[in-house]
Amino acid sequence: MLQELSEAMGTIEKDNTIRCVIITGEGEKAFSAGADINELHELTQETAAELSRKGQKVFSKVEALPKPVLAAINGYALGGGLELALACDFRLVSDHAELGFPEMKLGIIPGWGGTQRLALTVGVAEAKRLIMLSDRVKAKEAYKMGLVDKVVSQKELKAEAEALAQRLCEWSPAALKQAKLAINSVTINFLESGLKKETEFFALLFSMKETKERMDLFLSQGNKKEGDL
Repeated sequence: MLQELSEAMGTIEKDNTIRCVIITGEGEKAFSAGADINELHELTQETAAELSRKGQKVFSKVEALPKPVLAAINGYALGGGLELALACDFRLVSDHAELGFPEMKLGIIPGWGGTQRLALTVGVAEAKRLIMLSDRVKAKEAYKMGLVDKVVSQKELKAEAEALAQRLCEWSPAALKQAKLAINSVTINFLESGLKKETEFFALLFSMKETKERMDLFLSQGNKKEGDL
């Protein structure tokens, strides 16, 4: 999926007929529940670092796309799913959605930019709560903390996202591009340094016995579907 998303961003960037992008999940259950724990369970410190860098590169590609990108969050946005949403310019969320970073339950941390973009979006204190306590937040709380831009009903989500996209399409593509580049430049130096640290710490945890033990326990309890990150 990371590879397909990367390829899609490359295609979209070159297509001048595309003025705005909406990313959403299929159905009403989830925007994205993130990575498969069974796959994470097999990682070593080296392959974990490789996976972290790959995810960061793809999500940075979403963030740097010279066109507006909207996340229409239609359900659970957990772990890597929330990291993807944070890389988007705007986040609209359905009223039944839940957002969070459950990685701490497995003895790991977000590795695709979540530690950096969450703090930049909602502040250090809230980022620590969501990551270090693995708290999930419902749509209204996510809006109050500034994690999402608007809460709407599930039935209205698609129309609201399309309406926002249409508003953005009324402006000059060149002006939108430069505005996005200028705003992103405020944090780019901090982000680049932080992402390297995130990869280092994410990978380090996969060298520890406790991480594997926590994942074994989680999988043995039958949480495979619910626990996907």
